[in-house]
Amino acid sequence: MFADTTIERIRTVIRESIGNQEVAGCSLLLIKDGQEMLYCEDGLADREANVPIRRDTLFRIYSMTKPVTAAAAMMLLERGMIDLQDPVGKYIPGFRNQLVADGDKLVPAERDVTIKHLLSMTSGLVYEGTDRAGQDTLTVFRDIDERLFGEAPMSTMEVANRLGACALKFQPGESYEYGTSADVMGAVIEAASGMPFGEFLRGELFEPLGMKDTGFWVPADERHRLAKTYAMNENGELELYTGNHLGIIHQMDRPPAFESGGAGLVSTIDDYAKFANMLMNGGSANGVRILQPGTVKFLVSPSLNAVQQQKFEEKHPHKVGYSYGNYMRVMTDPGRAVTLGSIGEYGWDGWLGTHFSNNPRERLTLLFMTQRKDGGALSLTRKVRNIVFGSIN
Repeated sequence: MFADTTIERIRTVIRESIGNQEVAGCSLLLIKDGQEMLYCEDGLADREANVPIRRDTLFRIYSMTKPVTAAAAMMLLERGMIDLQDPVGKYIPGFRNQLVADGDKLVPAERDVTIKHLLSMTSGLVYEGTDRAGQDTLTVFRDIDERLFGEAPMSTMEVANRLGACALKFQPGESYEYGTSADVMGAVIEAASGMPFGEFLRGELFEPLGMKDTGFWVPADERHRLAKTYAMNENGELELYTGNHLGIIHQMDRPPAFESGGAGLVSTIDDYAKFANMLMNGGSANGVRILQPGTVKFLVSPSLNAVQQQKFEEKHPHKVGYSYGNYMRVMTDPGRAVTLGSIGEYGWDGWLGTHFSNNPRERLTLLFMTQRKDGGALSLTRKVRNIVFGSIN
């Protein structure tokens, strides 16, 4: 499918980015019609020990966890175990009788936060920030960090209850805000399924798909495969980054009490390809059916109204041309986008620079993996995408 000149352009752009210290190392996988078209890797997973990126390198995927959580929710939805209109308070007591920030005061929520609100990020839940809702959320994550390595770390359900007690940024359903909705969804899945969130993912999704390297922590004998994380310093140079973020144990060296549905998973490029392939195939892979085709169609469809869409574009200016639904961007207007693609392309990115894209029209999956702090909107990723999608006949 790809000419030698196209492949060389991709490799050149990656090498230049590594040379410019935009990333320490990365890997790229392209799959067309279920067949691998290109895999390439370059740079280092550990600069200090001179360990190169390899095909089996483990990456902290952060927000690329969210589509996995959405797929798990769809499994419960099509089994009749949850309803999109269910109030979250049915599963998590902290979401009953919620309050909404209104300037300097708090007012009662006019309606319950529902599962549909969680899946579309229209719940009013936020990440940490300077306003009342953001400050309430910041307090929760500070408390998670304080207990992270103690005798009583905060559990998935306790985190969700604490988030439910935070002020909402807006009345449920009235706007869009990227926030902790997927973390709460993980707790809903836990409550509705009757098993820990991680156990549900492992038994219902990871094991059936053969995703043996995906989970919420890394066993000691596999930890040498976990890539180091780097941050850009004030001199424009990469330096080692080891901080915990969003309640995630950076070293991934123990089973966490808080299994974050929004950010907690570690995976490999091939493992995530199995998940992406399942979605591309309408819910099945290698003879195993995870979701029904109609459920997948809903999963990869946009769901924002006009007001919510405006807020989405304000929050994510690099995703103009896309809409949003079920924790994924969905391309709706290629002419407005700042990267090449086609209508219906969907996926999401991670805070450390991981990127997932399925293009159903072209039957093409693009996976890009790196580990750089605040790398969710890298120029390198857009350059690679543009070379790939621009080369499609």
